[in-house]
Amino acid sequence: MTENGEAPRMVRKKTRTALALALLAGTALGGYAFGQQGLAATPAPATAPLQTGGAQMLPDFVHLVARVKPAVVSIVAKLKISQVSNDMQGQGPGQGQGQMPFPFPFPFGMMPQQHPQAIEAAGSGFIVSPDGIIVTNNHVVRHAKSVSVTLGDGTKLPAKIIGRDPRTDVAVLKVDAGHPLPYVKFGNSSKVKTGEWVVAMGNPFGLGGTVTAGIVSAEGRNIGDGPYDSFLQVDAAINKGNSGGPLFDQLGHVIGVNTAIISPSGGSVGIGFAIPSDMVKTVVAQLEKSGHVVRGYLGVAAQPVAGAMAEALHLPTKAGKAHGALIASVEPNSPAEHAGLLPGDVIEKVGGQTITDPRVLAIDVAGLKPGAQTTVDVIRGGKPKSLTVTLASLPDKIARAQSGPSGMAHHGGIGLALAPLTPQMRSQLSLPDSTHGVVVAQVMPNSAAAAAGVQPGDLLLDVGAMPVTSPGQAANAIHTAINSGNRVLALRILHNGQSAYVAITVGKGAKAG
Repeated sequence: MTENGEAPRMVRKKTRTALALALLAGTALGGYAFGQQGLAATPAPATAPLQTGGAQMLPDFVHLVARVKPAVVSIVAKLKISQVSNDMQGQGPGQGQGQMPFPFPFPFGMMPQQHPQAIEAAGSGFIVSPDGIIVTNNHVVRHAKSVSVTLGDGTKLPAKIIGRDPRTDVAVLKVDAGHPLPYVKFGNSSKVKTGEWVVAMGNPFGLGGTVTAGIVSAEGRNIGDGPYDSFLQVDAAINKGNSGGPLFDQLGHVIGVNTAIISPSGGSVGIGFAIPSDMVKTVVAQLEKSGHVVRGYLGVAAQPVAGAMAEALHLPTKAGKAHGALIASVEPNSPAEHAGLLPGDVIEKVGGQTITDPRVLAIDVAGLKPGAQTTVDVIRGGKPKSLTVTLASLPDKIARAQSGPSGMAHHGGIGLALAPLTPQMRSQLSLPDSTHGVVVAQVMPNSAAAAAGVQPGDLLLDVGAMPVTSPGQAANAIHTAINSGNRVLALRILHNGQSAYVAITVGKGAKAG
């Protein structure tokens, strides 16, 4: 028996218990301790209604599994050893130098060979068309130099990578079997409800054809894995090697792609995550057509609207809460700039769809086609305003430059000392020539500004909706706002190259200094 093991890439989740968020592809060194057995199943329509006995109180998934199992495949990707070596040296997210980016022990307590002849990532997938189109996770095949697929009947075929999308962790493969293959269809994940039964299938620990069942535990989960997080959380057992496998509803439709777990050990503890099928369908269609994904691009950086910020910006609230996405910055020469969107605007709707927070904004805009026109409804200065924007294509790399620049001014009312943005200071702060603003020279300890997180070296860009270019102008704007009775001030700050609004609560009796 050869030494072997499963080793998914780990991403540390920042929680008190320091649980690990594990992408579920396994890494096998030299093979598996258990031999992979052929899965002999008779192809049948994969979308027929689930049949259960009339007297049963609990669901019976026998008929469902018999129909869909032939369309579920096991995937093995031979990895580039140089890349795996880099990963093992702790270059993965959340890992220190020299640490392994995944937990031990390996199955059966075995450790990987120090100089493996072959390094393989084991994952799962499912066939979505009779001509051999297969869906899996990007992280299963991203470093692959070759990929092979084992069908449900045990047939092993080479696979070609048609396209990958790292942003959603979806990849599309193709195999040529020489005959039509059994396949499954996508369902509608937007109709999935918490509490309904689901079935997960895949290749955990190399044990192909494994079936587990559970319920949907939550919807729309953001696990910090990417800009478009909106996962289904399930309690069906999902383990290493389940990556890319399908999550079925009770009709045999794919409603998600299993991709990650939260676990202290790397094994299932009943908290798994699947990419919703509605998102996967859109990505797969584009990858099939062109090998890459294009997304709508608006060109704003946005932040949530907190309670104090809502008061500072005079936003309407529902049940005591404000919703929307506060524009912290607008990219130069972007669709947002051309449409007239401004920092300080709060986006409430895009194309008539309600925007509750920046994550929903990112998902909704990304789902629109570049070149499409849509309406953006905002609150500006406490008043509603509707703008028409023509979306562009999301660039691979978005420049984060801010749009050019005078004695020291103090504002004791909130605890700031402000200085002009001189050429020397611009160089020290590594700011582009086009940047305008006022430098935060000092922050008084225990002041309102300190409590809001403002730090020396930050650049003050706006007071409310007013851009500032000199310490005197900034001090006058703050003075006017405080003496007008505003309890909370909204300041737009550039910190470490990122702009964001901060809400500064002015103490009782504070006066402009």
